[in-house]
Amino acid sequence: MIALHTAIAIVAIVLLIIKGKVDPIISLVLGCLYLGLASGIGFEATVDAITSGFGDIMAKIGLLIGFGVLIGGLLNTTGTFSRLVTVLLKATGPARIPYALAIALSTIFPAIYVDVQVVLGAPVARKSAPHIGRNGLALMAGALGTGIFCGYVFVVPGLSAISIAGLLQIPLGTYLLYGIVLGPLTAVLTTFVFSRMLHHGWWKPALDEEEFDESTTDDDDPIPGQDGGHRLPPLALALLPILIPLVLIATGAFAGLAGVKNEFLGFVADANVAMFIGLLVAYVLARRTVGSAGTDEAFSAGLHTTGEILLVTGVGGSLGAVIKATGLADVLGSLFSADAGAPIIISILLAWFIAAVLHLAIGSVSVAAITAAGIVAPIVGSTGVAPIAIGLAIAAGSLFALQVNSNFFWMFKALLGLSTQGALKTMTTVTAIASFVSLPFIIAIAFIVPA
Repeated sequence: MIALHTAIAIVAIVLLIIKGKVDPIISLVLGCLYLGLASGIGFEATVDAITSGFGDIMAKIGLLIGFGVLIGGLLNTTGTFSRLVTVLLKATGPARIPYALAIALSTIFPAIYVDVQVVLGAPVARKSAPHIGRNGLALMAGALGTGIFCGYVFVVPGLSAISIAGLLQIPLGTYLLYGIVLGPLTAVLTTFVFSRMLHHGWWKPALDEEEFDESTTDDDDPIPGQDGGHRLPPLALALLPILIPLVLIATGAFAGLAGVKNEFLGFVADANVAMFIGLLVAYVLARRTVGSAGTDEAFSAGLHTTGEILLVTGVGGSLGAVIKATGLADVLGSLFSADAGAPIIISILLAWFIAAVLHLAIGSVSVAAITAAGIVAPIVGSTGVAPIAIGLAIAAGSLFALQVNSNFFWMFKALLGLSTQGALKTMTTVTAIASFVSLPFIIAIAFIVPA
């Protein structure tokens, strides 16, 4: 019954928002209350789960969202994103820029937290969108989402990739060898399939997009606070607020993999500290470029945007906490037991299915991957399938259909300027496509690689 009530809650939230036009925050809280009470955890435990889930998410990513949005606002004010998009368009052309974004996110940046990737990548996606055409925002959003999560689950040192490798005792070098090919390949193919869907009418801008306050100026107009017009720093310098946090966090991640321990490195490589350093650099550059008035204006607009994003993301975290409190993961885990000696394809599909069901129910890619790997780990040696193939199957399953019970879904929606329907048509769709697209390659690996 817990699984049924969870499904009812998720479907109800989607219908309230899309069909009933109810605000996502109200819909999410109603879904939390229904699920907590209907599943029998009680009044007090339901409220505790809602409040603790909100608080836990804010503790983990609240500052990241705030710092990231403020960095974006300051860089928009100085025209940095517009110049970056111009450079990218010259280098790749409008038709290839979504693929370039997906490849970069799935190969270069898996060491970075997905929350950091989306708050820093969303402005680039939005700025690029008008150059691609009517469905530009949808295509760039899809490329952003698939690139982030293909790197997260397939490419070391993505968190899910490292977790799966550790639980199944797969050498990180082995996982990296296969994942560094499978991740970007899946991201590119998914972006192509999604572009075909858009070409055939999948996207309705009037219904799927919402107004988004860019808090920026037109590049043809003088920047606020600069009576003489633009006095911009070189693009390489202007991008330091993005590059510095990425380099610091990545350095910390790779140092950890290498077993290097340094207290100062750990401090500056912490995502919150790294993002704050980036914010300081953005603030200094903005003050030098647009003056104090223009900087204050961008800061105020960024704070306004941040509040809305934080609230809906936090309540999304509440839903995840209520689902966790119901004990659904344990219930689902007890339903599955891998069949030792099953045919290779059956073993791969079973590993994929366990992770996919867990993700649909729980709403967390990493939790689904870790839980599925924990369920499968005791019997992986008796399946007759190479552990790397089982691990990649779990990774692919944990990608499946990220949707409204994920706090990332609500961050993605708000930062890209999408309606809930638009977020379902992009984030949920591309993660489902990626999950399926990667399966044939994983099955081939299972047949080729000895157990």
